[in-house]
Amino acid sequence: MRFTKMHGAGNDYVYVDCFAENLDDRNIAELAQSISHRHFGVGADGLILIRPSEIADARMQMLNADGSESEMCGNGIRCVAKYVFDHGIAKQEQLKIESGGSVRDLSLTIGADGKVEAVTVDMGEPILEAPLVPTSLVDHGHVVGHEVEFDGQKLSVTCVSMGNPHCVIFVPQATDELVLGLGPKIETDPRFPKRINVEFVEIISRSEVRQRTWERGSGETWACGTGASAVCVAGVLTGNTDRKILNHLLGGDLVLQWNETSGRVNMTGGAVEVFSGEWNA
Repeated sequence: MRFTKMHGAGNDYVYVDCFAENLDDRNIAELAQSISHRHFGVGADGLILIRPSEIADARMQMLNADGSESEMCGNGIRCVAKYVFDHGIAKQEQLKIESGGSVRDLSLTIGADGKVEAVTVDMGEPILEAPLVPTSLVDHGHVVGHEVEFDGQKLSVTCVSMGNPHCVIFVPQATDELVLGLGPKIETDPRFPKRINVEFVEIISRSEVRQRTWERGSGETWACGTGASAVCVAGVLTGNTDRKILNHLLGGDLVLQWNETSGRVNMTGGAVEVFSGEWNA
């Protein structure tokens, strides 16, 4: 099986071109676990399959490193767009990629070498109703700046779904104690019935933040595009930031804007092809 390793802001995945490769869908969870292993596999935050679509230029199917499937990945979909363009699946600079049952619009920035160097993604409108995130922290309405106790610590949380669920927590410092210690406990808290991604965010100014993410099914990742989008929304809702922000993640920077008129979030960032190879397992 041919594969390509790619990353968006350090959020790295193994990509398989299912236009060219035939996979046994019964074993893709096991494949995701084995190929993502940092010591015994290629090493990645998960596996992304680039599949044909009847309603878009391609369809993205994303699996986390533990084999569980996720609905959407902002960094991953930018890499899918780069792969689709650079490898000739679709050569237009405006692409549509299907993911998690919806279609995302992507605008490509082409470099001097004729390859994609940056992608802007329409991440869609945030979902804020608690039962739809989903979370049972409240019966109905929005969870914005809601004080919650996790493992004896009281934190102010804002819950946003960008196609997958996020719990955004603004903190003075995103320490290892919070991210690595508390992150996995929040992820699996029963008040989040589908588990949840957790963002710990430092506010630098009204237009700039720093984010660390504990990602559902993968642990700490170097970037999370849907998480960065959720942070942009949460910053506005809590009054901490403006609608357009620069977000510094461990693997690089993303620019986010929550459009006041359309209600949709746009995300711009790079996409990098690292190497290709053959998986023989």
